[in-house]
Amino acid sequence: MLSDSQANEGDWLIASRQVAGKGRQGRPWQSIDGNFLGSTIVEVRPGDPTAPALTLVAGLALIEAVEVAAPGAPLSLKWPNDLMLADAKLAGILLERSGGRVVVGFGVNLAGAPQIEGRKTAALKPLAEIAAEAFCPLLAARFAQILAMWRTADPAQFAQAWMARAHPVGTALSVHNAPGDLVSGTFDGIESDGALRLRRDGMIDIIRSGDVLLR
Repeated sequence: MLSDSQANEGDWLIASRQVAGKGRQGRPWQSIDGNFLGSTIVEVRPGDPTAPALTLVAGLALIEAVEVAAPGAPLSLKWPNDLMLADAKLAGILLERSGGRVVVGFGVNLAGAPQIEGRKTAALKPLAEIAAEAFCPLLAARFAQILAMWRTADPAQFAQAWMARAHPVGTALSVHNAPGDLVSGTFDGIESDGALRLRRDGMIDIIRSGDVLLR
């Protein structure tokens, strides 16, 4: 992750290899040669939408960048922070906040897919071949453009833009939102701040963090 206190918004750090990478809930992130491992910083400004909604910015930027690299690929976003290639995980996003700054980290399986117990994973190769150094400018450009849009757009409309790239409303899913705590229902969209709306037993649960498994 990018942690230099002198780094500014718009700066990017990419790595060819990580020895202590991590994903959600502190899980290890496997480093495979040729994959993209990169981070950038967002300065939270007065008047910005709520900072957790930056996950929507990251997801939209990521899917649009991958579409440039692999036109026609069957891509979709899965709440809260995964990019799917068909039914397999292609990339993940991790946000960490410190004071008025948010570090946004991306891991994209460009060349190879790590093995994750209980999860399908995929790599962009051989569907498309692109080096991490070439992918970074694509992602950086889309992230900057979408970040600027997020700062001026209506939050509800921005959430709808994310939903247009996600699995459809009514998709059956399960959410692990605490160790040993599993709830199941159907996808009912997201709130303007990016929280998940889970429909179950005729009610709507608002979930702000957790791991989702599509069923």
